[in-house]
Amino acid sequence: MKGTGQLLFCIVLLFIARGTIAQPIYAGRYTTIFTAPPANVPTPKTPDAPLTGNGDIGLTFGGEPGELQYYFGKNDFWRAYPVYPGGGIALPGGLRLTIPALKGADYYAEQLPGKGVIHASFKKEAQQVTIDSWVAATHNTVVIEITANKTCTLQPVLWAAKGNTAINTAGTTEKVTWVTRSFENTPLLEWPCHVALAMRVLGNNGSTNKTITLAPGKKTIIAVTIYTSNDRTNWKEAAITEAKALTPAVIEKMYAAHQQWWRNFWDRSSVQVNDSVIEKYYYTSQYLFACASRGNKLAPGIWGPFITKDSTAWGGDYHLNYNYQAPYWAAYSSNHLDLTDNYDQPLLDYMEKGKVHAMELLQVKGIYYPVGIGPKGLCTTRWPLTPEEMLQRYGTRDNTIDSGYKFLGQKINAVFGAGNMLMRFYSTYDAVYAWRIYPYLVACADFWEDYLKLENGRYVIYMDHYGEVMPNLRNNGQWRQLLGDFNSTLSLGLVKMLFKGIIEVSTFLKQDISRQEKWQDIVTRLSPFPVGETGGRQSLRPVERSPAEWLNKPMGLARVSIHGLLLPGGVCGPITDSAFNNILLSDVAHWKDKMQHIGEWGNTLNNGIETCFPGAVRVGYDADEILQQLKDRIAVQSFPNGWITQGGGGIETLSAVPMTINEMLLQSYEGVVRIFPNWNHSKNASFSKLRAYGAFLISSRLQNKRIEFVTILSEKGRACVMENPWPGKAVQLIRNGKKSGQLSGIRFSFPTKENELIVLKGI
Repeated sequence: MKGTGQLLFCIVLLFIARGTIAQPIYAGRYTTIFTAPPANVPTPKTPDAPLTGNGDIGLTFGGEPGELQYYFGKNDFWRAYPVYPGGGIALPGGLRLTIPALKGADYYAEQLPGKGVIHASFKKEAQQVTIDSWVAATHNTVVIEITANKTCTLQPVLWAAKGNTAINTAGTTEKVTWVTRSFENTPLLEWPCHVALAMRVLGNNGSTNKTITLAPGKKTIIAVTIYTSNDRTNWKEAAITEAKALTPAVIEKMYAAHQQWWRNFWDRSSVQVNDSVIEKYYYTSQYLFACASRGNKLAPGIWGPFITKDSTAWGGDYHLNYNYQAPYWAAYSSNHLDLTDNYDQPLLDYMEKGKVHAMELLQVKGIYYPVGIGPKGLCTTRWPLTPEEMLQRYGTRDNTIDSGYKFLGQKINAVFGAGNMLMRFYSTYDAVYAWRIYPYLVACADFWEDYLKLENGRYVIYMDHYGEVMPNLRNNGQWRQLLGDFNSTLSLGLVKMLFKGIIEVSTFLKQDISRQEKWQDIVTRLSPFPVGETGGRQSLRPVERSPAEWLNKPMGLARVSIHGLLLPGGVCGPITDSAFNNILLSDVAHWKDKMQHIGEWGNTLNNGIETCFPGAVRVGYDADEILQQLKDRIAVQSFPNGWITQGGGGIETLSAVPMTINEMLLQSYEGVVRIFPNWNHSKNASFSKLRAYGAFLISSRLQNKRIEFVTILSEKGRACVMENPWPGKAVQLIRNGKKSGQLSGIRFSFPTKENELIVLKGI
């Protein structure tokens, strides 16, 4: 019996480690229902339609029942033109389905995150048509399955977007209808880009691609295969050939692989917080980001692949002063590392240009990046080419600012990009990844070693600005008088993050050890974060001084300073410096003072929901208050598809709810693992396989005001430093099913082995 008991105990531990106990399948619960056609399609920003995708191809389900309109976006289809506007991600095209019998029909659609499917059902009197649409998770194919209860006709029209110097072709090859769109031979275009969309109709009872007869109860399948020249050199032939080879049996296998991919995705982690609103947006946000990003494809821009017109805001590019980085933040702790594999490449590809910018414009080593870039070394943010256009758009004729590139007074963009690299490194301690990013980190360090000034025993930062400084029509092109920020909190925080991080990575790789003395000196003697007095209390200042008067006052912790200090900076917090953290905590407590309406907490209606809410968690603000303010913010500004919207950006908001909840349940960014660190312990909650710094996968459950257990899977065998989840109690340490001593104290450390399963229980 003793052996049997030990076996059962091991099985229970295995279930805990795999997340079976703490991981009900929640994603399938949160179907999003639409009872009216989308109103915000097409749009230059976020669509309000049902959405799905495979991280490369995005499907936006627009139109009305009688004339449905599918928009196909693709993360790697770009007009590689460096001047804004005019370049950036471009719309490949779409598919129009005209069903005369459904004109004026009732509208009903479901976005199914558990399956990666859009299910729609349209009814008009006795006529009903159901349509299931999905983007194959493992193929470059969109599948649309249509069934009618009564005979009716359907006309599909495949189209490629036109204009903006594009070249279009169209044709039919055997049973495949195809269209193409190409950007090439345009002056200043940095590289050509082509896309082909190839459509095959299956099960249509012999009707042509132009007019399909939907027979009662018989499924008709319309499949569209999409390839770009970034996918294949034979992009057009590949699309046509694969579409031609499609059969119902092939699509059935494709769907099985598609479902398996989504099952695997949802199995990687989960949370349960017993709040249906928060959980819905948690899982829907994870779903939408999985639809928008895939590691083996090009990275998504501001709007992901959900493009419904060419003229997207900011060109849909990679904006480096937070928009590009923020969508990934929750993926690290949520254990969705595969969605982040594409992040580094655009930053690495721009390094040679960045070195030229640094030397030619600032006469320093290292890399210096403009505000907006694209893939393959593309700059997307040059000033207009003529003084006349410059005057029309920006109120000044000077289009030679910074040799024609938009740096907007900010030197920190390259280091901002390093924040995500360090988050992933700390989360994995993966040597292959460390070698991949190390040259970039060194180039950033080279820049700041040259650029920093040592004055009166401290390192200071001149002319790196808290916000974007540029000519525009609002200031009548008068902007240079606003230049001159000194010691911005954004700059100080991110530079400190960089040098702390590169010391860790260089030690891990045993590289450049001789440079660490200098790097540590910068960390130690970098100027302190500026504070001042307001209302009888200490409060954060955005800069130490600035020509812009509004920046010289203590404004408190805000989105931009959070980027430097807390996320992605990670150089402040209750463990790092409790006294300074209390100042930040007080600032968050006063966010309510500035509210005029519900939902304005943290000033996140225009920008920053993905920053301010997890930032408030990291400093330890009241969890219940954060959750209520988060729900109020969602209610004020979000779409039926679960996309929380804001004025200044797109897919970055998809990290807001997951990052906020993950940080409430598990923190590790200050080098100490903390279980339910900012959660009301009178409320039950659980999480499974969240990823902590140190390459640990951790699960736990809080039930009846008591943490029942903590399980840790150590991927790399690093020492684990943990705040005692059971204050004042001893802790039983169990390794691979065997009791292995006790731990005690406010905080304790214990060694681990690679792939070792550890369970902690309070005694």
